[in-house]
Formats: sequence, C-alpha cells, structure tokens
Amino acid sequence: MLRKDQIRLYVILANDIVLSVLSYFLAYLLRFSFSIPDLYMQTFLVSLPMLLVFRVVTFYYFGLYRGLWRYASVNDLIRIIKAITSGSVLFSAYVAFYFRAASFPRSVIIIDWFILLAFIGGTRLLYRLSKEMAGAIDKRKKTLIIGASDEGEMLIREMKKNPKMGYEPVAILDQAGEKKGKLIHDVPVLGDLTLLEHFIREKKIEEVVVADPSITGKQLRYINETLSQLGIKVKIAPYIGDILNGKISVTNIREINVEDLLGRENIRLNREKIQSYLSRKRVLVTGAGGSIGSELSRQIMKIEPERLVMLERSENELFSLSMEFSERYKNGPYVPVLGDILDREYIRNLMLKYKPQVVFHAAAYKHVPITELHPYETVKNNILGTFILAEASYEYGVEKFVLISTDKAVDPINIMGATKRIAELICQSFNQRGKTKYICVRFGNVLGSSGSVVPIFREQISKGGPVTITHPDMTRFFMSVSEAVQLVMQAGAMGNGGEIYVLDMGEPVKIVDLAKDMIRLMGLKEEDVEIVYTGIRPGERIKELLVGSKERIERTEHEKIMKVVNNDIDWSALDLAIRSLIENLPSMSEKKIREALFRIINHDPLILSPSTKSEGEP
Repeated sequence: MLRKDQIRLYVILANDIVLSVLSYFLAYLLRFSFSIPDLYMQTFLVSLPMLLVFRVVTFYYFGLYRGLWRYASVNDLIRIIKAITSGSVLFSAYVAFYFRAASFPRSVIIIDWFILLAFIGGTRLLYRLSKEMAGAIDKRKKTLIIGASDEGEMLIREMKKNPKMGYEPVAILDQAGEKKGKLIHDVPVLGDLTLLEHFIREKKIEEVVVADPSITGKQLRYINETLSQLGIKVKIAPYIGDILNGKISVTNIREINVEDLLGRENIRLNREKIQSYLSRKRVLVTGAGGSIGSELSRQIMKIEPERLVMLERSENELFSLSMEFSERYKNGPYVPVLGDILDREYIRNLMLKYKPQVVFHAAAYKHVPITELHPYETVKNNILGTFILAEASYEYGVEKFVLISTDKAVDPINIMGATKRIAELICQSFNQRGKTKYICVRFGNVLGSSGSVVPIFREQISKGGPVTITHPDMTRFFMSVSEAVQLVMQAGAMGNGGEIYVLDMGEPVKIVDLAKDMIRLMGLKEEDVEIVYTGIRPGERIKELLVGSKERIERTEHEKIMKVVNNDIDWSALDLAIRSLIENLPSMSEKKIREALFRIINHDPLILSPSTKSEGEP
C-alpha cells in the first residue's frame, strides 16, 4: 500500500507533467495563431516525450518535489525559475542536435518558458492561498457588531474582504434601534442594546466589536459587564476620523480599556482661537513634569510656539521630560528649567529672561490625604506659589495666565480644595488690576495621573488584591489627560480675564464600579479579587460637586465648557486677608491655618493680625 507521502509525490508529478504538456501545446497554438500546420504538429508530437523527460529531471534536481506547497515562498519561486530554465536549455540543445533547427519553431521554447513558469508557480501559489484562506475561515469567530454606523459599515466590509482578520460578522445591534431590519453588506441589524444578551446566546456569538463613536462610557460599561458574565470578549474599532486621516487602519481593532469605560465624546476645539494666542508666542508651563504639565507641553509644541519654557522643581521629572523632548522635538524651541515657584527672586529673573506671554500654572500639591497632614506646606505651595507667579505675571506684562484648578475647590471641605479655591481667588483678584488676563479651569480626576486611583487599582489587582476603597458610595468625575489639556487650552483661548471654567463632566462614576470594571478588563472575575472598604479619609467627601452653593453656571460658546459666576466679592478685603495669611503663615498652628483658609473662602472680613497668631507654635 502506498504511503501518504508517496501518493502526494505522484499527484505532484502528474500535475507537473500535465501542465508541461499543456504549456508546450499552448506555445505552439500562440506561435501559429491557433492553427498549427500538420508539419509542426508532427514536430510537437515527436519532441514532446524528450521535453517531459527534461522537465521531470530538472524539477527533481532543483528540489521542487521536496517542499510543501502550503509554505511556498520566494525561494521556491527561484528554484522553479532555475528548474524551468535548465529544462528549456537542455531541450534547446536536443532540438539543435535532432532537428538541426530546420523544421523546429525556436520561439516556441521561449513562449513555453513563460507559460510553464506561470503554470507551475501559479499552482503552488494558489494552493498556498487556498490553504491560508481555508484556515482563516475555519478560525473565524462569529462576531456581533455594535453600531450601524460608518465605522460599522467599513469594518464589516473589511471583515468580509479579509478573512485573515479572523472575524465572521453575523449580526449588528444599534443603540438607537432605528435601523432594525436593514442589511449592511448582507449582515442584518437585529435591534438595540437591550437585546444584547438574547442575541449573544441565539447567534452563538464568540466576540463583540463596538463600532459606534457616539456610544457613552455608561453604555460601554453595561456592554462590558454583560459580556464578561457570558465569557465573551469585547473590542473597539477605530474612529472613522482616524481612519480617513491615515492615523490608523480599520483593521486596528483593540481591547477596551478603562479610559473607554469612563470616556465621553471628544471635545470640539476651536483650533484657530487656540493657535491665535499660542502659535509663535513665548509660553511658560509650571509643574511641567506632572501629568497635566507634561501633556500641556506636548500639545503646545504641536502649535509651534516661539519658545516653550518648562519649569519643574523635581530633577527626575524634568530629566525624563527633557529626554522625551530631545527625541521627539530635536532642536525644538523648548527650554527645560529647574526651579521653584516659591522663590520670588528666581521667578522674577525667569520672567525677565524669557519674557513669557502666556503662563499655564499647573504646579500644585494635589493629594488630599497628604495635604490634610501638611497644611503649612500645602498653603505655601498652592497659595504662596500661585501668588508669587500671578504677581510676577502682572509685573512683567504676561498676556494670559491660566490656572489649573480642581472640582475639590467647590465648597471645599479639605486643605487641598481650600488652597486651590484661594488660588482661584488670587487670580481673580489680580485680574482687577492690569492688562494680564487671569483664567481658571477646574478639573475632575485625571485618569492615569501619578497617584490616581486607576494605576493604584491596576497594581492591586495584578497582585491578586485586595482592592481598597474608602466607601461603597464614593463617586468621582473622571477625565483623560487629553481631555483636561484640551479644556485648558480652549479655556485660555476663550477667556477674557476673571473667568472660572468647568467642563461638563457627564455623570459621576462610582469607584466600586470602576474597580469591578478593571477586574473584568484584566481577565478576572469579581469573586477572584476581594474589595475591602477602609473608611473615608480625613478631608474626603463621598460625592464631588461641580458648582458651589454661592455660585451659578452660565453657558459659553462651547457646548462642553461652562462658566462659573461668583457672587459679589470685596476684592480689596480679600486681597488683604490673603496677604495677611501669607505674611503670618510661618508662625501659625495647623488649627489657625485651617481657620484662616475657610475664613477667606467664606469672605469673612476678619483679617489676620498678630493677635491671631499662636505664640510659640511653628
């Protein structure tokens, strides 16, 4: 009984012999315009056996029967060319000796060479492609597409055209459900997201791809939670804008991440306005090594400033940023500067040397538990530092001063929030004096920033838990670093001085839900990682606010940016109170510092005096 490899050899040999005969005959047909004279037909029949002998011998000699067709490559094509050429040369010698070229059409040999190369190379290539496509089709996963959108249409078209992607689109769900019953490239739209679990089971779906740019973080969390319970993976397709801009291909489907679950629609920017006050301008960014400061620096560099001065007091952070910029913006107009905003003379010399036209003030202490323990240092950094920088900006004619603030400055209950609220008041106070326009921008929590909850949870989950949460009802507003920076730059463009802007942050997210989402995203089940509630820390509130009790909101030209309007403030009394706090700070106790902070915030006219100091206290 013949072995499998012997059968394979005989099949290949028979294939090559048939193709050689067919190629030789076609060469005659082409040579004689499909009407072969009897004389040359006789020549064909006489010479054919020797041609086949030469073909088989050379094919075997050059190893055409040793390779596997499914792995055919360029090296195999080179061997085919060598084998066919050698056979044709030997056959030409035979023709010259036997026929003496008298009754043999020599051009047939050349025509036969080209035809046989196409036949032999083509069959091997087609075999390889058929195996790859069959394998890809066998491995294709039944896929549900969420989104009857332009992205969804492009994605389905590519999946059908390119089986190697490994997806077989079988159904579409749309969040609106208005396109139910329609077909997109023969894939039916079955309904809305409420039917997700039903059709997952009915269609035996193996994977889900979200291709809807308008889907909200809340909807995506619902999808992720539902599918994780069913053991189904969910992925995200790229936005059509990125596809059309050439930034990414429609095939770049990726896993969802926590930013997707917390994200909202992209912020619309008025780039002309942003460029008008930053392009070809001298710009100073404080706290340039931090999450916001570094991203601000990156985005400002794209707008081509005349000079970007990156001020940072942490040597390590400044070194890292400098290394990044030296690779990304070689010979760019940026200057890394090591220094402290608390050094008044240094800041004045910096202003004199670089003459910034726009200042972004991102340097601040931000961690509530730490700032609660160190009110003196927090007041120094967040209030005195802001005062020194705002004063120097006023003295040296800065055009715009943009303060990075926080939602914790709204009716603050902790040291960090109180100092940032006073920093806002300092900027508004200086705005009354001269031509410099002072603008404040409030943010929620920034995803992925140093010390933020996301990297902490990620580390805790990777270690197997427990995940620590202060309270089961704790909620926070979240935004990406990119969103935060876009808001800063847009606010700087919009502001005419004295404004406090806040982003329409959407719905707050429960921290416990965020933790559960991250556990699922990291491939685990909720029961695999313990969640421990540690109790609310000093200075924390369960829910953050966007607007204070003494504030009101006004809409702006930007649908995602609101303006905070304060009640009337006695700016001269406020200025005296802040200056008094700064002057008396070294001799005040922690208790007196707290009292002074909240007295200023509440616009209490009582000004600090020597009698309010605590003698003998640091």
